[in-house]
Amino acid sequence: MTALEPLAALLHEVRTCRACAGSLPLGPRPIVQGESSARILLASQAPGARAHASGIPFDDASGERLRRWLGLDRERFYDASRIAILPMGFCFPGTARAGDLPPRPECAKLWRERLLAALPRIELTVVIGRYAQNYHLPAAGETLTEVVRNWRSFAPAIVPLPHPSPRNQAWFKRHPWFETEVVPALQQRVAAALREVPPP
Repeated sequence: MTALEPLAALLHEVRTCRACAGSLPLGPRPIVQGESSARILLASQAPGARAHASGIPFDDASGERLRRWLGLDRERFYDASRIAILPMGFCFPGTARAGDLPPRPECAKLWRERLLAALPRIELTVVIGRYAQNYHLPAAGETLTEVVRNWRSFAPAIVPLPHPSPRNQAWFKRHPWFETEVVPALQQRVAAALREVPPP
């Protein structure tokens, strides 16, 4: 287990993982994306039911909103040579009364350090939702809103985001500064990491 561990072989291991098969209502279907050349890491929560059905990350309304925030079309978003997508849990965890269950904890323990070490060219990490923030920004703040509001303090390598789920519509309405301040800065950093514009 070194920084030189081939990512393709590691992703094959991940995609055949069955560590928590007995706890997944639809069974295991690990969904990840990336190549060692990727410059942007999307650290998200866990695939939803639609992503589980298609095998495509963010294959739902959340993905549409996230792509708009990032300023990316589907082609660029799903370009694994430039965009890595590593949720905290790789499989759909099931649903609870108010949404999906939390990501299964086994994934981060088994795989995350190895995967991150195999992505040496990441320049921008987009940390999506509280579960990903707890891992990537553990001491950043007590609430998701607090962390996202302080987004400038993580520049230029990290941008924290709320989850783009339609269930968070009330949060978006209560915090209009997110669309006016964070989203334009995020799009600038994404474009710079992909070499589409000069760095800010």
